[in-house]
Amino acid sequence: MAIKVIAQRRVLKIGNKPGAKKFVMRPDLYSPVQEKKVFAEAATHSGISAGVIKAAWDAAGEVIRTWATEGHSVPLPGLGTMRFGVRSKAVESLEDVKTGLISVRRIIFTPNTEVKDELKNTSIQITCLDEDGKVLKRVTSSDSGDIEDNENGGNQSGNQGGNTSGGGSTRTDDGEMDQN
Repeated sequence: MAIKVIAQRRVLKIGNKPGAKKFVMRPDLYSPVQEKKVFAEAATHSGISAGVIKAAWDAAGEVIRTWATEGHSVPLPGLGTMRFGVRSKAVESLEDVKTGLISVRRIIFTPNTEVKDELKNTSIQITCLDEDGKVLKRVTSSDSGDIEDNENGGNQSGNQGGNTSGGGSTRTDDGEMDQN
């Protein structure tokens, strides 16, 4: 199994060198998997009927949404944790604190170690294309497999870290505060 990426040569319209041709990477998107297929596959792996799995999944989804909206960090068994947060401007004065400072509501997912390890150990296949979509070459990754970990301030290998579910805030590049 591999993650597929396209690197296509394009004329840059913004940035340091507008008009320059550079290879820009993007995921090679797959078609979405239908929910019905997920339940059927889970039924095959577990020996439980797809209908029972769907009913349990729907019930778990209700519980997760309820607890997350109450401010909890909720475990997603086998995947990690999920919680809600906001991105907002930072202000110095108490009088300036208001809901208008919130620029966006966020869903924060923190993968568990097993998910990070799976990503770390999955190769990446890059298909390089020219401006017209002609294949120029294909490359398979030989990178270190570092995983971005926004919870702990940057990149780390897939074997480090875990489920960080505490609160706090981090300053973003645009001067906003992420409220976790």
